[in-house]
Amino acid sequence: MRDPKQLRALGGDVRARIVMLLRERAASTTELATALCMPKGTVGHHVKVLERAGLIRVVGTRRIRAVTEKYYGRVARLFVLKTDDAADAVGEGALAAVMLRQAAEELLPAEVDPVRITAGLSHVRLRPADARRLGLRLNRLFASFQAADDPDGEPHALAAALYPAPSALPHADDRT
Repeated sequence: MRDPKQLRALGGDVRARIVMLLRERAASTTELATALCMPKGTVGHHVKVLERAGLIRVVGTRRIRAVTEKYYGRVARLFVLKTDDAADAVGEGALAAVMLRQAAEELLPAEVDPVRITAGLSHVRLRPADARRLGLRLNRLFASFQAADDPDGEPHALAAALYPAPSALPHADDRT
């Protein structure tokens, strides 16, 4: 995905959560509002933004009395974010932060055996070529994770980000 409009559409916490919820199955605005504990009108606004950006679409309808209820689904199982523009890269960073916050929210209340959680945060210094190579490996890992999806399996999530981190302390070689 390279379209700045799509990156902006995914840049909000609510819209990112809607896209994540629609990964499991199609849902109506009412179902999404219930899952998000938000007013239907608010969720409806965010759904329209995602639909206009081409990230979700109507996949079915159901007639309820005089109203037609729309069911929305994602247009892709996996969204890969790419940009060549420095300004868009800032948007991608914000989007990555939204995704990682979502992962943290899912992980905190999880009643999961800690042995079944694999997590870590590491800071290292990389040459630009090494960072690109690791980024490509990470993208392949995400694709492999998506390909392993089994309808009979238990839900799992994978969260990771490779990003230029702020330097808190000077490197040993930088000290004089």
